[in-house]
Amino acid sequence: MLSQLGNTLVLSLVQLGFTGVDYHPLWLRQSVPLKNFCTWSKHFYILHYYFFLCPKLPTPIDYTIMSVPSPSSSSFVFTCLLIIFLLTLSSSDCQPISTPAKRLPRQLSVSYYAKSCPQLEQLIGSITSQQFKEAPVSAPATIRLFFHDCFVEGCDASILIATNSGNKILAEKDAEDNKDLRTEGFDTITRAKTLVESKCPGVVSCADILAIAARDFVHLAGGPYYQVKKGRWDGKISMASRVPYNLPHANSTVDQLIKLFSSKGLTVQDLVVLSGAHTIGFARCKYFVGRLYDYKGTMQPDPAIDPRLLKALKMSCPHVGGNADIVAPFDVTTPFLFDHAYYANLEGKLGLLASDQGLFWDPRTKPLVQSLGQDKAKFFQAFSEAMDKMGSIGVKRGRRHGETRTVCSMHM
Repeated sequence: MLSQLGNTLVLSLVQLGFTGVDYHPLWLRQSVPLKNFCTWSKHFYILHYYFFLCPKLPTPIDYTIMSVPSPSSSSFVFTCLLIIFLLTLSSSDCQPISTPAKRLPRQLSVSYYAKSCPQLEQLIGSITSQQFKEAPVSAPATIRLFFHDCFVEGCDASILIATNSGNKILAEKDAEDNKDLRTEGFDTITRAKTLVESKCPGVVSCADILAIAARDFVHLAGGPYYQVKKGRWDGKISMASRVPYNLPHANSTVDQLIKLFSSKGLTVQDLVVLSGAHTIGFARCKYFVGRLYDYKGTMQPDPAIDPRLLKALKMSCPHVGGNADIVAPFDVTTPFLFDHAYYANLEGKLGLLASDQGLFWDPRTKPLVQSLGQDKAKFFQAFSEAMDKMGSIGVKRGRRHGETRTVCSMHM
């Protein structure tokens, strides 16, 4: 049966005008053995489709060896049907044409280390819980570290890289905007990485450890517990010059904040929700002293600050001089508890930073501030979702763009 179909195909080719030297029927039958005929017919079918149905496509084939018939001819239709029929024959030599499946990039997953390091979260948890007991400031320090990491080059632990001795190019960690990051955050990740490496060497990225540790501290401080997706690779680039325009500042306007967050794929709601992380933590005087004495060059305090808070802050932060290490809490009512009091404080003009207080005055963000300030469960749910979203910013995958560091402060 197959032999007869082959002969019929050859005759049909001759009838269609394939009479050039390369397609002589004797050459065809002699050069294409029956056992390889189906393989050849597949290639011919592709060429046939290419020439007749896609005539505008570029081709290196010389058309002069063929006389191309009209696609509407009955012979053309017959030949096409015949070749398609041949392709469907079940034979060891007649395998269907297959296209290799496109390999999809690996996605972040909660179970990413389920087989390679199943005890990962317990290992990190043992460090974060101990660190929280010894130095509670580790909580806001690590959460802030995670924010600063994700907003510059994505969530890739590039914030942990130390500048090489003698290198003129400073790493992110040494940028002016990062000099006030507390050492407790870095220490937590170093301790966690050391423990994880002892149990699962060369498996877990520093970026994932930082994401998990930040979640742990949110929960330890009284906030929500949420699942952390994993699979981030550590970044290969860490440059201080890329920090200033990628981080929010204490005096950023709402317009500037919205633009910055939007550039990271985050919405206005994400901006307001993630700002709620200021429910714990502290800021040095230099970040808000301008509000106390010379707001926007007026030589007067910011009118959008409660007089009682103004008085208390002035006692700790003089206009000039003073102790540079003095800090004030973002949340003056429950500074050590992760709750939703931050939003109620903004309504009461108790926001510490101008960028925080501005969220209450802007009509685009004020309704969100009021809504979250009235419902802690709503804030917790929204915060969990926003942290998951932020944790996916610019993640690295594969050795071309990432690495898995053994020591978080050093490139491989």
